[in-house]
Amino acid sequence: MARGPLKGYPILSCISDHHQFLTNLKFDRNKFIDSSSKEFWKQSDGLGYRPCLNFSDDYQNLSSRTMKKNRFLMVVVSGGLNQQKIQITDAVVIARILGATLILPVLHVNPIWGDESEFSDIFDDQHFKETLREDVHVLSTLPATHITKRPARASIPLHFDEDWVRTHLMEQINKNSVLLLRQFDSRLSKNLNPDLQKLRCKVAFHALKFKAWIEKLGEKLAVRMSEGRPYMALHLRLEKDVWVRTGCLPGLGEEADHKIEIERASHPELLTGRSNNITAGDRYMAGLCPLNAMEITRLLKAFGASKSTRIYWAGGVPFGGERALEPIRTQYPHLTNKWDLADEEELRPLKNRSSILAALDYIVCLKSHVFMANHGGNMARSLQGHRAYLGHKKHITPNKKQLVHLFVNQKNLGEKEMDEEIRKMHFSSSGSPLMIRPNRDVIAFPFPDCMCTS
Repeated sequence: MARGPLKGYPILSCISDHHQFLTNLKFDRNKFIDSSSKEFWKQSDGLGYRPCLNFSDDYQNLSSRTMKKNRFLMVVVSGGLNQQKIQITDAVVIARILGATLILPVLHVNPIWGDESEFSDIFDDQHFKETLREDVHVLSTLPATHITKRPARASIPLHFDEDWVRTHLMEQINKNSVLLLRQFDSRLSKNLNPDLQKLRCKVAFHALKFKAWIEKLGEKLAVRMSEGRPYMALHLRLEKDVWVRTGCLPGLGEEADHKIEIERASHPELLTGRSNNITAGDRYMAGLCPLNAMEITRLLKAFGASKSTRIYWAGGVPFGGERALEPIRTQYPHLTNKWDLADEEELRPLKNRSSILAALDYIVCLKSHVFMANHGGNMARSLQGHRAYLGHKKHITPNKKQLVHLFVNQKNLGEKEMDEEIRKMHFSSSGSPLMIRPNRDVIAFPFPDCMCTS
């Protein structure tokens, strides 16, 4: 029989903190929400599911304290903040499989993000170690006895699982004592045994906590954003690099489109689509492009968002600047980002700290009453799962393929008919529990692996 959560592990800490934040807002829904937008703010039905990390007896009996202390796993994680968080989560799982001590991950300086922050600059390293103390032994650095050892290195295949780890990595770490892994982003299988899936949730939703000052500033921005009212968070994703990487066009006129085409032609390796031969138009019709501000506005109007809706937009500066935001700002004048909310001296030291700025966006989005990601990505998946873990808080996932076909082929529909069609295609897009399918990431879909009703 599975035991309850380990003694001393604050299983509900992040949930209680989140509810305390909402309680502190003390807003009167009926006072601030007009009748036409009540449906927009209506939360999804969580069906009584809550975090439930009951590890098996076998897992708990093999605690980090009983594992060998002469194996050390070092990892270098790359990409943006949320991409790094996913890799750190997988690194903990790999260390657990190997029975190895994990050295605090090294954050690779990405030329695009340009942030030189270390793990302990962004995350609470002591909280990380303490939360995982029964799962994986974590050290800040290699012990003096191993500091001069040349680590073994391994090439990581796609979709590797725990059997592959034991077969291919165990021998290397036993022989060399120190193993270094790089370039394993999203390579660990999404289908692991139940205990390892729960460990993923424990790392992502409990152990990886931002530094206290980052959490405090993020919550301060969320309080300013709300001012006692509900607010929506929108991960915009209209930056220049997004248009270049997706193979899509921003639709801001021929000159703007031409600039993106030139940039893409200069850096074809950046294109993330499945084929370089697909035209921008084909990508758009296939639902592979971000929605532009006009399309986002149309979607939100169909969902019932009134003109007074407070919207926090996360992300970098859109390509085209304020012009790219004009349609949505015209309809929703309470459109705000972190730079608008913060005092100048609060963010000035962080101007070149993209990971910390992304952490602030993450916190404000996590605490929002409704969240929508315009174009997927690691931040969107992490927030989707985290908000589900906190009680299936409402999120909207645009059905872009159906939306663009509706926009292109049904131009003659009246406004009410268009609204109805948009709502129909998003009937199940509210954040309610969805049964996970094979190869669905537990970080984005924590139900049912990490949640239960009992």
